[in-house]
Amino acid sequence: MDFRPLGRTGLSVSSVCLGTMTWGQQNSEAEGHEQMDYAVSREINFFDAAEMYPVPADAKTQGRTEEIIGSWFKARGKRDDIILATKVVGRSGMTWTRDDNVDLTRQSKAQINEAVEKSLRRLQTDYIDLYQLHWPDRGLPGFGFNSYYDYDTDDMIALEDIYDTLTRHVEKGNIRAIGLSNECSWAVMKFIAMAERSGGPRLASVQNVYSLVARRFDYSLAEISMREDVGLLPYSPLAQGYLSGKYETQIPKNSRKDLFPAFLGRYESRGGQDAIAACLSAARDLGLTPTQFALKFAQSRAFTTSSIIGATTMTQLKENIDAHDIDWTKDMEKAADNIHKTYRSPVS
Repeated sequence: MDFRPLGRTGLSVSSVCLGTMTWGQQNSEAEGHEQMDYAVSREINFFDAAEMYPVPADAKTQGRTEEIIGSWFKARGKRDDIILATKVVGRSGMTWTRDDNVDLTRQSKAQINEAVEKSLRRLQTDYIDLYQLHWPDRGLPGFGFNSYYDYDTDDMIALEDIYDTLTRHVEKGNIRAIGLSNECSWAVMKFIAMAERSGGPRLASVQNVYSLVARRFDYSLAEISMREDVGLLPYSPLAQGYLSGKYETQIPKNSRKDLFPAFLGRYESRGGQDAIAACLSAARDLGLTPTQFALKFAQSRAFTTSSIIGATTMTQLKENIDAHDIDWTKDMEKAADNIHKTYRSPVS
């Protein structure tokens, strides 16, 4: 396993990160424990969770994923062996995540404080290694947009206030490092600038969608990532399973597309489907499985810190980890570039 620095934190994480968002919905507690046991046996030391998991988000299951991780920590005694990441929700209607009667979840001081304390309890730990803003508080059209539409800047919690709240938790020892997710270049640079002015905690990472068919990170954030040591944690490197080829001829029973078809909608435009087909064909022409081509691509980017994988079966988990064992070659890079030139990142 390759280990890479997590920003400038001094922490080193495996270049493969275990995603957990199915635990508590598609996967049981026992299955989550089995996945963590196996991941650790393969030298993965980085787990990624979120207060809203499992997904799709639901009041009945919210927080269950963190509880499963917490019970594993208690049973195995391996808390200090794992770099643990979790997230606080952004602006949303998921008010069931809060005890108080709120109209929206926001990244206010009070709501972040509540979210941190709840995650610590569920995870059965007294510290979180990487605490991420799951998506922005402001009205940014951050999911699946193709054109930028401005939002009311008066209707947002100032980034300075959010940063100050996170800084207090770093000072208390509740969290060790901070990260963003589903974010744009403006906010990333703002957080970097605030750290430089204040001497406070520096942004360690940004977790955005990234894959062979979703490459918008390349356009502006990649250079920031490289110059400022804010590594990408790519999520959905398999495009919710599409880039594994599992949906090429049928929809497997109990797969995410079978259970939650609307969840995969961002990949189902005509351009997205054509690009996915090109990826599957290119992988086979290279003598690779589609999973190898897709996962190794995301891991091989110079700006990637750790690529997040997820699985609902042990067979899938083993295949996903094994896929990273190949060497990325010039022919693979050329094939990926040709796909990108033709389809220009059809998924956002």
